Amino acid sequence: MKNNFDVNTTPVIVIWETTQACDVPCLDYGDWVQPEADPLELSTLEARQMIDELAELCPPIFVLTGADPLKREDIYELARHASVRGLHPFLALPATPLLTPDAIAGLKHAGLSRLILSLDAATPELHDLACGVHGSFARTMEAIQWADHWKLPYQITTHLCERNLHDLENLAALLKTFRIKQWNVAFPIPSTPAELEEMPSAGQFEGAFARLYTLAQKVPFKIKTSEAPHYRRYVLQQQVRERAGRATDGRQFQEGIPGIMPVNEDRGMLFVSHTGEVYPCPGLHVSAGNIRVVNPTEIYRSSQVFTLLRDQANLAGKCGECAFKGVCGGSRARAYAMHGDMFSEDPSCIYRPTAQAAVRTGGSQTLPSEKVAVEEP
Repeated sequence: MKNNFDVNTTPVIVIWETTQACDVPCLDYGDWVQPEADPLELSTLEARQMIDELAELCPPIFVLTGADPLKREDIYELARHASVRGLHPFLALPATPLLTPDAIAGLKHAGLSRLILSLDAATPELHDLACGVHGSFARTMEAIQWADHWKLPYQITTHLCERNLHDLENLAALLKTFRIKQWNVAFPIPSTPAELEEMPSAGQFEGAFARLYTLAQKVPFKIKTSEAPHYRRYVLQQQVRERAGRATDGRQFQEGIPGIMPVNEDRGMLFVSHTGEVYPCPGLHVSAGNIRVVNPTEIYRSSQVFTLLRDQANLAGKCGECAFKGVCGGSRARAYAMHGDMFSEDPSCIYRPTAQAAVRTGGSQTLPSEKVAVEEP
């Protein structure tokens, strides 16, 4: 089923970081995690009110995430409230000791629509090395069995890095043995000098795109990328080649690739931090306001940060010149992390815009109305 809506008024996806509390340091949060909740974390009452306000936006996808959401005793109540309000909540959980059969059962009974688990490699040794948590692979395997037992739909997220870049095919083969709904491959946004040094090159990104595109033709589940909007450009180029050079347009592309968001995440996402701060996406920490002060609908539709990001005329460098910017636009989070300017070109893209590319792909690929077709998860 597909819904047509305007991304100027409705985000494709809303993510709420429920907490930064966690008993186990993990890849995503590292030294930021702490056993106890931040005293500025949204209270249960504030979280319920936020969910009510987000329900007015009617996003197709609503994800609860955080260092370990199970550290919040009210997570079941909040998942139930989101479900009652029609948000069809997803929940991303790390493999910590709090992830138990009872937790899975409680989430199923609370009306959770989908569980999101992380798996960074096909073997225990490589997965635990990549995510930095010993025993994480085994606990994730157990969680998959528990989700199957309770008939709770689930998907897998893989955080791509140099250590596991070679393991995509092995991981895909392993995932084919599970009943997953989707495989999300998250490309890195460096936040420290060490992470910057370990960043895959633009050529390695492109190589990963080729391998994911090949795998997508062979697996029974959807493959989605995060912070790699140029994968859309790669897929469109392959479609054109496979159609013997026949011109296509961005709208055909957006309606024809299962699992791929129809717009750049930074133009169709809203991220709420554990303290209520609102950002365009998890990796782009440029605040647009706080839900304790301003309604999230007003922030998304009218704040300067969001309106500037939705205007592709603000893109600089090769991203601003690219014929594919309507379906790509580059990772604004990576541009900000590596250049300090969220409108500069994405340094992880190997593609060089040319006049010929615009002709072959049917023009600028820009959708002036910003009305897109969104596939329901």
